[in-house]
Amino acid sequence: MGTESVQPSLIQSVVKLTQLDKLLGLGRANSLWPMTFGLACCAIEMMATGASRFDLARFGAEVFRPSPRQCDVMIVAGTINHKMAPAVKTLYDQMPEPKWVIAMGNCAISGGPFVFKGQYGIVEGADKFLPVDVYVPGCPPRPEALIEGILHLEEKITGSRRWPRVEAK
Repeated sequence: MGTESVQPSLIQSVVKLTQLDKLLGLGRANSLWPMTFGLACCAIEMMATGASRFDLARFGAEVFRPSPRQCDVMIVAGTINHKMAPAVKTLYDQMPEPKWVIAMGNCAISGGPFVFKGQYGIVEGADKFLPVDVYVPGCPPRPEALIEGILHLEEKITGSRRWPRVEAK
C-alpha cells in the first residue's frame, strides 16, 4: 500500500459538509417545536413553562404544536398507563425525523409512586417503548427544570452548550 495524496477538492467538500451539519444542528436546536401533549399533573408545569413568566421564546421552543407532523420534540409529561402507551407510540411514529423525546416527571421516567403500590396498569417509564433523549426528574418538576432539560437537548443536538456552566460555591 502506497501513500496516495488526497485531492484538495475532496477535502474542501468534506469540510463544507461538516460546516453544513453544524449549521443544520444549530438551526434545529434553536427552533425546537414541542408537541402539546400531557398525560397528568406534570402537564400543568409544562404549560406553565410556556407562559410569559418563563419565556420559552428565548430558546426557540415557544411554539407548541397540536399535530405530531409539525413538531420535533415530544415531551412525555406524566403517568403512562398501558392502555395509553400505544397512542403515545403512534404519535411518536407520526413525527418527522429528526425527532427527540423528553421524559418529564418521575412517572414518565420510572412509573412514579404508582409502581410501588401495586399498580399493574402503569408503564415503568417512557423508555420502555420510546427512545428517551433527556430525563427531567421531579414530582412534578418545576418549569425551570424543563427549561434545563430543553437546554440539555440543545446541547445534545449541537454538541456544545449555549450558556456557560455556573459552578456551585
